[in-house]
Amino acid sequence: MFSYLAHRRACYAKQQERRDRIQSLSPVYQAPLTSIEKNILSKPVADIVSSVQSGSLKPSDILRAYGKAALKAHAATNCLTEICIPEAEEWAKNCNTKGPLAGMPVSLKDEHAIEGFDATVGYSAWVGKKMKKDSALVRLLRAAGAVPYVKTNVPITMLSFECANEVFGTTTNPHGKDFAPGGSSGGEAALLACGGSRIGVGSDVAGSVRIPSHYSGTYTIKSSSYRFLKSGNAHSSIPGEEGVPVSLSPMTRTLEDLETFWKAVMSMKPWEYDHAVLPIPWRDLDLSNQKGLRWGVMWDDGVAAPSPACHRALHTVAKTLEARGHKVISITPPSPYEGLKLAALLLMADGCKCCIEPIRTGEFNDPGVVEALAMFRTPRIIKKLYAWYLRYIKRDPLYADLVEVWSEKTVPEYLALVSQREAYRERWYEFMNEQDLDFVLTVPNSLPAVPHGGMKEGWKACGYTFLWNLLDYTAGIMPVTHVDRVRDALGAFKPRNAIEAGQYRMYNADKMHGLPVGVQVVGRRLQEEKVLEGMKIIQNLLREDGNAYVPLDLMD
Repeated sequence: MFSYLAHRRACYAKQQERRDRIQSLSPVYQAPLTSIEKNILSKPVADIVSSVQSGSLKPSDILRAYGKAALKAHAATNCLTEICIPEAEEWAKNCNTKGPLAGMPVSLKDEHAIEGFDATVGYSAWVGKKMKKDSALVRLLRAAGAVPYVKTNVPITMLSFECANEVFGTTTNPHGKDFAPGGSSGGEAALLACGGSRIGVGSDVAGSVRIPSHYSGTYTIKSSSYRFLKSGNAHSSIPGEEGVPVSLSPMTRTLEDLETFWKAVMSMKPWEYDHAVLPIPWRDLDLSNQKGLRWGVMWDDGVAAPSPACHRALHTVAKTLEARGHKVISITPPSPYEGLKLAALLLMADGCKCCIEPIRTGEFNDPGVVEALAMFRTPRIIKKLYAWYLRYIKRDPLYADLVEVWSEKTVPEYLALVSQREAYRERWYEFMNEQDLDFVLTVPNSLPAVPHGGMKEGWKACGYTFLWNLLDYTAGIMPVTHVDRVRDALGAFKPRNAIEAGQYRMYNADKMHGLPVGVQVVGRRLQEEKVLEGMKIIQNLLREDGNAYVPLDLMD
C-alpha cells in the first residue's frame, strides 16, 4: 500500500512539474509560429550552424522557434519529459558560436544525464533524483555549440517498441494517434517526425532507435558499440549488461541532417570526452558513382514474414538499385532465428530482474515485458510440457524451442551463451566475405507501427533489428513509403508459427493507411560512414524516380 501511494504521488508530482514548467515559460512560446520561425524550422542543420557562425542568425531565435515547435509536437503526441527551455535560454546566450553545432537545439532521450534534471526513464521511484553532472555526450554537445532543450519519453524498462509509462503517460504516433511511435526512443521519434526537433540522440539494444524511425518516419544509424558516446548516464534498466551491447545513436528528421550531426560529433574527438569511445575519426567516403556495389537482400528472417507494406518498401528499394546497375542478390544468411534466440537469452539472462527491480507495487509495466516475465516465472517442468505440446501437437518447433530455453541463466550458462555469440558472429563474418557483400537490405520489422498494447503480441518479433545488435553491425533506417490500404491489403495467409500469428493479428492495412514504412541498410561493424553512403545512394535514386519520402509537417 505504501509503495503504491508513493508511486501515485511521484507520478502526480512529476506531471505537475512538467505542466508548471510549460506554463511558466515566456508567453512567446505559446504564440503561433511566425514566418521567420517557420523559415528557421525549414532550414537544414548545416544551414543553421553556418548562419550562427557568420552572425546572421542568433541562437536565442533558433531556440525560440524550436521551443515553440517542441511544445506543439508535445500537445499532439505527449512526447516530452523534461522541459529544459528556461535553462537553455542561458545556454544559448553563451554557446560556442564557432562550433560545428553552433546554436543548434538538440533533443535527448530521457535517459541522458543533464545536470539538475531527472532521468526517470518512466520509473516513478526515480522521480526527483536529479542528475549531478552532465553525461559525456551532453558535455561534448555543449562544447560543439549545441543547445539541449528538451528530453523525450520512453517506455518503462526501455525494453519495448511502444512508448508508455505512468510517470509521463503514453506517447502517440504523429501519423495516427491509435498507434505507437516506436520504442524505446519513441518520444524522440515522435518529436522529430512532428518537426519539433531536427536532431536528437536515442539508444538501441534491440532496435530502440531503428523501430521508432521505422514507425514514425525518421532517420537513424545505429552505431556499433563504442563508436558513439554513452558514458555518464546514471540510470539504465539493465545496468552492466554486455551480452548484447547497447549503442547510443543519433536520430534526425532528414538524411542530410544525419550526416551533418555524425560529422559534427566526430569532429569533436568524442574519445576525449568518453573513455569508452574508440579513437576513430570520421572517414569520408563517396560511393555515389560506384555501380559494382553488392547488396544482399534478406527477404524473410524465418520467424515473421514481412507484411505486404513492409515487403513492398523493400522490393521498391531492391528494384530501384538493380535498375541502376547495382548487384542485388537474395541471400540465405546464417540462421536469423538462431540470432534472435541467442540475443534474447543474453539480454534477459537475469530473468528480467534488473528491469523490474525499480517498479513499485501497482505500477504499470509494458505488456511485452509482462509476457516475458510470465514465461520466466513459469516452472521449468510446465515449460517443458508446454514446449512438448507446441512441438508435437501444434507443430510449431520454432516457438517450442524458444519456450523451452526461456529461463534465468547461471553465470556458467551465460558465459556459454557469450561463446555461442562469438561463434555465430564468426559465421556471419565468413558469410559476408564469401558473398562479398557491401550491404544487407532488409525490413526493420514485419509490421508498420503497432497499435497501443501491441507488444503483448509483438515483443517476440524483433529479430530484424535485434540481429544486428547481437552482431554489433552498423544499421541504418530510412523511411521509404507509406502504408496503402489497397496495395498493401493482406490476402490469404497461414502463419508458420505463434510469433508470426501474433504479428499478423495486428496487421490491418486499412487502419494502418498512411503510416510510414522504412527500410534497413546494414553494414559491417564500425561502418557508419559506409552505411550513410548506402542510404544516400538509395535516397538519391528514389528522388530521381519521383519516389522521395516527404516528411510529416505539423508546423503549418
